[in-house]
Amino acid sequence: MMLVIVDTNVARLANGEWGQDYKECEESCICWLERIMRGEMKLVLDTEWKILGEYSDNLHSRAAGVGNEFLEWCLRNRTNPEKCELVWITPVDNSDTDFREFPDDPALQNFDPDDRKFIAVALTHPEQPPILEATDTEWWQLRDVFHRNGVKVKFICEDDIQTLREGA
Repeated sequence: MMLVIVDTNVARLANGEWGQDYKECEESCICWLERIMRGEMKLVLDTEWKILGEYSDNLHSRAAGVGNEFLEWCLRNRTNPEKCELVWITPVDNSDTDFREFPDDPALQNFDPDDRKFIAVALTHPEQPPILEATDTEWWQLRDVFHRNGVKVKFICEDDIQTLREGA
């Protein structure tokens, strides 16, 4: 069964937060999250709630929207081995944003600290599952660096992210 890690922006877009200009991306994000919730894929999370904490800060488990439904699903299924797999990531000096598993690559030195947990989880899991990414242009810009470091990123809104990147 395919394993995936989900960046928070996928769930936010699935809630329709970006409006009509990103309707196709929203539908793609919804499709991926629904596949996870139907059990077609397994979600990979960390044992210490770093990813779930970010989801909880950005989503609302009791509100409308597929992204919010996904948070509720995560909270219910986090410890169900048929739905989720958990890995331990190692904080450096009790940090919430710096992990031993994050690549020591100068090209990633300034990478968003809040997103490092997704990469640490991907590299810790024995199968190194892909990270689903929607519209974060920094990820797009660093895609070759990620590849070089063994990080797989699945860009599910390539047209939108390229448009955003060109406009940046």
